[in-house]
Amino acid sequence: MIETWTEIISNIIIAILLLSGSFFLLSGSIGVIRFPDVYTRLHATTKGATLGISGLLIGAFLFMYTQYGIISGKLLLAIVFTLLTSPVAGHMISRAAHKAGVKPVTKNRTDEYEKAIQREKQHQK
Repeated sequence: MIETWTEIISNIIIAILLLSGSFFLLSGSIGVIRFPDVYTRLHATTKGATLGISGLLIGAFLFMYTQYGIISGKLLLAIVFTLLTSPVAGHMISRAAHKAGVKPVTKNRTDEYEKAIQREKQHQK
């Protein structure tokens, strides 16, 4: 079982993608438990899901291509769908939470979105 350099490099790249995807999913899960408010938890879940699932899917796609020569359209669509929908869903959920009155934990910073809403209301009058 002598492998060529390209097979070794592709296996290393696949392993790195799978490990990094697993790391991002694990860190996102820990972030949901550890972070104080809905906005930072939402950031952890969307970032972890986007990078984690994309890393795993890209690793799976490269594995299928290098080992079996299969170009999986379903994996490509899942990658594109995840990269497009997860950040948008996180943004929409955070806007809905803010409009519902959930305030962020602001120890050393200000709520810039609230200031922008106030300026918009004053500008409309």
